Amino acid sequence: MSASAQGHFVTLPSGLQLHYQDTGAGEPVVFIHGSGPGASGHSNFKQNYPVFAAAGYRSIVPDLPGYGASDKPDSLYTLDFFVEALSGLLDALDIPRCALVGNSLGGAIALKLALDQPQRVSRLVLMAPGGLMEKEQYYLQMEGIQKMGAAFAKGELNDAAGMRRLLSLQLFDPSLISDETVNERVAVVQQQPICVLSTMQVPNMSARLGELQCPILGFWGMNDKFCPVSGAQTMMEHCRQIRFVLFSECGHWVMVEHREVFNRQCLDFLAEGRA
Repeated sequence: MSASAQGHFVTLPSGLQLHYQDTGAGEPVVFIHGSGPGASGHSNFKQNYPVFAAAGYRSIVPDLPGYGASDKPDSLYTLDFFVEALSGLLDALDIPRCALVGNSLGGAIALKLALDQPQRVSRLVLMAPGGLMEKEQYYLQMEGIQKMGAAFAKGELNDAAGMRRLLSLQLFDPSLISDETVNERVAVVQQQPICVLSTMQVPNMSARLGELQCPILGFWGMNDKFCPVSGAQTMMEHCRQIRFVLFSECGHWVMVEHREVFNRQCLDFLAEGRA
């Protein structure tokens, strides 16, 4: 792990140790990364969270259990398992209320936390969130999901070339993938047990979207190979206080491919809550 990515550790009551970044001061914004092999909070959001910190927000970027420098137990990686860990981190940091920024699996975690503990979530920013359709539709038909699972199971991601091939599926423009990101993820994937992906369970929460009480800002790339862009329509039809930004020439990582627009629109959205 690069020195710039070294953060803090906390041990939850369950004994699970989580690693996280914590920078800036002000209203807390928590960034929740996605589920790709080798993922970590820093590698997903390193071009975003420092900008939020500079704008006057406390930026908290955890590594989910099974990812980054957090513990990687042999366990069932269910959505409730992740939500419990994130809630435990917020408790440990004495954060009663915050905005959540979630990408992919992180978006599903953000949705579930907002449904389970609405008093805790002031605003939601979601980038191609999971949890909007049945597993058979979502996992089995998307090119990126199929290739990711196969490459991870075969051990093809333990070197830079294999990891770069996988990450090229995340972006419309693969040239935006840095050697630093590739190397960060190779270092993590070598420590990940197969169960992190093989047991991952994300239920379809679309029927509950109308229960969400906070304002929502969504982003989706039209060339997403992991989460179908039809999810944006699902959210627009079921949620209140929601707006969505769709990008052409954009894959699964809006916050990387269109980071300046993403950062600016997020900060404008968060500023509305301060008014």
